Amino acid sequence: MADVTRFPALDGVSGWDALAGDTLATTPLSGWQRARFAVIGGGFTGLAAARGLAERFPDAEVVLLDALRIGQGTSGRNAGFIIDVPHNLDSDEADPVQDRQVTRLNRWAVEMLREQVTANGIACDWDDAGKYLLAAEARHIDSLKGFTDTLDGLGEPHTWLEGPDLSARIGTDYYRAGVYTPGNVLMNPAALVRGLARSLPANVTLHELSPVVTTTYGEPHRLETPTGVLEADHIVCATNSFTGEFGFGDRYVPVFSYASLTRPLTPEEDAAIGAVRPWGATAAHPAGTTLRVTPDRRVFVRNMLRWRAELCSGPPDLAAAARTHQQALRARFPTLADVPFEHTWGGMLCMTRNFQPCFGTVRPGVHVAAGMNGVGVAKGTYLGRLLADLIAGQDSDALAFVQRAASPAWVPPEPARTLGVTAKLRAEERAAGAEK
Repeated sequence: MADVTRFPALDGVSGWDALAGDTLATTPLSGWQRARFAVIGGGFTGLAAARGLAERFPDAEVVLLDALRIGQGTSGRNAGFIIDVPHNLDSDEADPVQDRQVTRLNRWAVEMLREQVTANGIACDWDDAGKYLLAAEARHIDSLKGFTDTLDGLGEPHTWLEGPDLSARIGTDYYRAGVYTPGNVLMNPAALVRGLARSLPANVTLHELSPVVTTTYGEPHRLETPTGVLEADHIVCATNSFTGEFGFGDRYVPVFSYASLTRPLTPEEDAAIGAVRPWGATAAHPAGTTLRVTPDRRVFVRNMLRWRAELCSGPPDLAAAARTHQQALRARFPTLADVPFEHTWGGMLCMTRNFQPCFGTVRPGVHVAAGMNGVGVAKGTYLGRLLADLIAGQDSDALAFVQRAASPAWVPPEPARTLGVTAKLRAEERAAGAEK
């Protein structure tokens, strides 16, 4: 039996959630229910797993539980990138076979999501905009060059940009150089995840505001929420940083990152940055600032990394993040220095030490996919679908690859974990320099 003591919480109002429109407003789990499959977690992983199980087992009942409203949790709090080519490719540590396979899986996820967006008319500002990897300091240009070397080896299209060619595209001359790759998708993640939930197959029942408080493993497994009980033959745990609450979480490093979204720019403010087309960029250093200019002419800023062992953040962190974001905005877009943020929020990245996920059957009838390492829209989508295939006994090269790779490294126990992670994050933020 596992008693859950930490639960997802609203760490500020996500700007994406505020812009995504009406929530689904389903009812919490109530009374006693029985299903063949129970999925815990209504993010990209849980939704993909629920959809995959419903399609593989059309006569079976699938029940999906989420502690919050769909779109309010981590899946609706990210930067809104669906990344096809991983941006952490390093030619010094390149593994072309693995890099190609990961890229294929990412593109499979992009196409799965594209099909669902198109088929169901999901309004999420889907934009095949590509992505920039940017460097502001000369010392980080070497990282960009290593990235292009790896892309060349993989035969992946890309464009090197600097000077006026770069600033004309992004509306700022803050950055010395950048690499553009065309396959990334930008979108509103809260609107996308909400649309995916609305379009689930008929044999999936969704219950929001239904946090699991106790799990008893057996035949059947038993999940208790504050208002109901669900018994199921199979449990899919798609809870990322909260997976430890269910007894399977000693190899995860949850890291908070923070984002802000401005009000829409006025026509004059927009013209001052060149009225550039919507774009998105990550930094050449992993602790640097992520930026977007959105279709409705807002500027999105994300940076600041924090370790919070209690799996929740709070107002002091949000206030510090807003100050940091204002400084980043002012440095990159001096003409927008007085543009206020309408929303500032936090969200958790579920990291592992070696960047490999946890995936598979952890005990009879209990299956886990967690540790998305900051690229959860694509990775969560394909891991959720492959977890459904695993349960259905459907083998594939993709499933075999994921099973071989899914070996997250050991993480030391407390207090060494907190001391080590805190020191590492501080060192990374210092090393980011002007990229932050």
